[in-house]
Amino acid sequence: MIKNITTLVLLLIVLVSCKQQDDAIQDETKTQPKDSTIVGADQDENGCLASAGYTWSKLNKECVRAFTGIQLNPSDDIATEDVTLCAYVLFNDNGDKAEVFMPDEKSFILTRSAEGKPWIFEDYQLVPWKGYVLKKAGVTIYSGDGEIGNKVTGSDNPEEGE
Repeated sequence: MIKNITTLVLLLIVLVSCKQQDDAIQDETKTQPKDSTIVGADQDENGCLASAGYTWSKLNKECVRAFTGIQLNPSDDIATEDVTLCAYVLFNDNGDKAEVFMPDEKSFILTRSAEGKPWIFEDYQLVPWKGYVLKKAGVTIYSGDGEIGNKVTGSDNPEEGE
C-alpha cells in the first residue's frame, strides 16, 4: 500500500512540475517579441512590391519599375550616380502622355497637345530637348539624355579618372 501511495505522490509531483514548466515556457514566449516581418508585406495599396522595385503606374495601370524608364538627373548635380535623387519618365504607347516619377513623391502624368510640343501638368513641363528636360515654373529641375534605364556617369576603374 505504501508503494502505491509513493508511486501516486511521485506521479502527482511529476504532473505538477510539468504543468509549472509549461506555464513558465508560455510566460517566456509571451514576453519575447514576435517577428512581425511577413514576406510580401511591403505591398502598396495597389499590390506593388516595393522591395522588388515596383511602384504603381497611373498611366499604365499596373505595377512598374520606374527606373526602367528614362532617367533624368537633378540639374544641380547632373553627373550624379545616386539614382535615389533622379526622376524617371515612362511614356504611353502613342507618346501623348508621360508619367514622371519624382524621388520621394508620388508620380504625376503630363499631357502634350501635339508632337514636338512639351508635355504639361500644372506648372511642370517635360521638354524634348537634347533628350528631355523637366521644368517647374520655367526652371529646369531635371534633365537626361533620353536613353532608357539607369546611367553610370563615372567609371568603375579608378585609374580612368586620373
